[in-house]
Amino acid sequence: MSQLIQIIGLPFLACVMMGSVLGYLGIHVLKREVIFVDIALAQVAAVGAIASHLIFEAHEGSVLSYICSLAAVLVVAAFYALARISIVQISLEAVIGISYAIAAAAALFLVGVAPGGHIHIQEILSGSLLWTSWSDVLTALLVFFAAGFFFYLFRKPLINLSNNYQQVYAKKAGAVFWDFIFYLLLGVIITLSVQMGGIVVVFAYLIMPATISAVFTTRLGWQLIIIWIAAIVASISGLLFAYYLDFSIGPAIALFLGVELVVTALCHRVSKLLTS
Repeated sequence: MSQLIQIIGLPFLACVMMGSVLGYLGIHVLKREVIFVDIALAQVAAVGAIASHLIFEAHEGSVLSYICSLAAVLVVAAFYALARISIVQISLEAVIGISYAIAAAAALFLVGVAPGGHIHIQEILSGSLLWTSWSDVLTALLVFFAAGFFFYLFRKPLINLSNNYQQVYAKKAGAVFWDFIFYLLLGVIITLSVQMGGIVVVFAYLIMPATISAVFTTRLGWQLIIIWIAAIVASISGLLFAYYLDFSIGPAIALFLGVELVVTALCHRVSKLLTS
C-alpha cells in the first residue's frame, strides 16, 4: 500500500487540482458553446512548447517552455476575443476548429523537424503525470490559485457574458475585453495543465465533468460538487487502472471520465422514461 501511495500520490493531487479548476471552466465553455476551445488552446500551447524545444532546446516542463507556450496562447486568446465581433461569416466554433487544424499541422511539421520530436509529441498528448513532483504540484497550486482569484474577482462580468454569450449585445466591443480575460486565464491554466497531464486528459477534465453536472442541475454550487466528485472518482479509477495494468495515466483517466458520462446519460434517459 505504501508503494502504491508513493507512486500515485502526487499524480492524484495533480489530477484533483486540474479536475477542479478545469471542471469549473468547463461550465463556462458549455454555456458559450465553444466546446473545442480547450483542445485548440492546448494544441497552440503544444506548438509553443515544441517551438521552444526546437529553437531554444528547452526541455519539456521547463520555465522557458512554459513561457513560449503561454506567449502562443496569449496571441490566440486575443484573436478569439476579436473574432466574435470581426468575423461574422462563420461561427466562433468554426474559427476555433480552423485554428486547431492549423495548430495541429504546425505541431506535426515542427515534430518532423525537431530531433526526438515523436517523443516530445507523445508527452504532450498523454502527459507525464506519473513523474509529477512536489515542485510541479506547488507550481500548479500557485498558478491555479492566482487564476482562480482573478476568476472570483471578475466573476460577475465573466458569468454574465457566458450566460448571454449568444446574445447580440454580448458581441459588442465592450465584451471583447472580458472575452480576452476569460480566454487568457483559460489559456494560462491549460498551458500548465498540458505540460502536466497532456492534451487528452485536459480536454476530458474540461468537458466531461461539466457535462455530467449539467445533466443533474443548473445551480452552480451543486454543479461544482458534482464536478469535484466526478473528477476524483475518475482520477482514482484511472490511476489504479494504469498502475495495475501498466497503462498510460492520461488516457486511462479520460476513459473513466467517458464511462461516467455514458452511465450518467443512460441513467438520465431511464429516469425520464420512468417518469413519463
